[in-house]
Amino acid sequence: MEQEIFQQRTDLSQLNQAVNSIREMAGKIIVGQEQMIDLMIAGILADGHILIEGVPGVAKTLAAKLMSKLIDAEFSRIQFTPDLMPSDVLGTSVFNPKEASFQFKAGPLFSNIVLIDEINRAPAKTQSALFEVMEERQVTVDGVTYIMKQPFMVLATQNPIDQEGTYRLPEAQLDRFLFKIEVSYPTLEQEISILQNQHGSDNRHLLNEVTKLISTSELEQFRSSVRQLLIEPKLLEFVARIVNETRNNPSLFLGASPRASLAIVKAAKAFAAMMGRDFVTPEDVVEMAPHVLRHRIILTPEKEMEGLTADELIDRIIKSVEIPR
Repeated sequence: MEQEIFQQRTDLSQLNQAVNSIREMAGKIIVGQEQMIDLMIAGILADGHILIEGVPGVAKTLAAKLMSKLIDAEFSRIQFTPDLMPSDVLGTSVFNPKEASFQFKAGPLFSNIVLIDEINRAPAKTQSALFEVMEERQVTVDGVTYIMKQPFMVLATQNPIDQEGTYRLPEAQLDRFLFKIEVSYPTLEQEISILQNQHGSDNRHLLNEVTKLISTSELEQFRSSVRQLLIEPKLLEFVARIVNETRNNPSLFLGASPRASLAIVKAAKAFAAMMGRDFVTPEDVVEMAPHVLRHRIILTPEKEMEGLTADELIDRIIKSVEIPR
């Protein structure tokens, strides 16, 4: 009996080649942190914004700059500070005496990939400037709406330790980030490798040698392929049950929104595509759900005092929901 050959409905060969090239290039510059790189790739393929949290010196900003260099798109960097105003981010209208009229001068937010360093350093007034653009990919200034060029994504970093002079991000803004990636310290072996590889080199020199691997048109093609991936109705129900459990859990003050359900599906599709599959499995959902949910839920004060973490609770919730087979 001849073995039946199954053909994929969506051709992912170019996407997988690009993903492997990005991983290889990233590995030359950033030792370890493979999960961070994979999540950033998944976020880019899912057309989502990414929040990266970790102590100083664990390559958060370096990874964001690296991703911007691998994609042939415009890049800008904004350092958030307590005195930053919305006009410093969005831009402002400037009077032109020759034409006797005001002309809009676009701010650094008008780019394809925007790196916001230490996003929690700016106050709520400046944070509010990001609400519209992160959700609707447009900016309204003085009653005029400006549509952002595609692709558009925000890569933001924040430090979880030094809380002096920082502001908690509004929940509505956190909900607009597809992922919150928590970056940990490297292992001893990885740190030795970092010292061996980089004690005589310069990260700026390494970044300058990075070549563009993906054009904006290719990226749009990859995202279109990801959106077409198959996800069965029972997996959609699995996602909905996980998110619904966060709203009924007595350990949580705030559960996840429907935007979280959509984000898990988008992320699971991107992760499946990275694995070379044109269909989503329960394992893809389980893998992506913690990174989508951890910044969208709030523990009750009692559970925080007991030392329970968001990731631990999410793990319990996922294990409590029956995995479809």
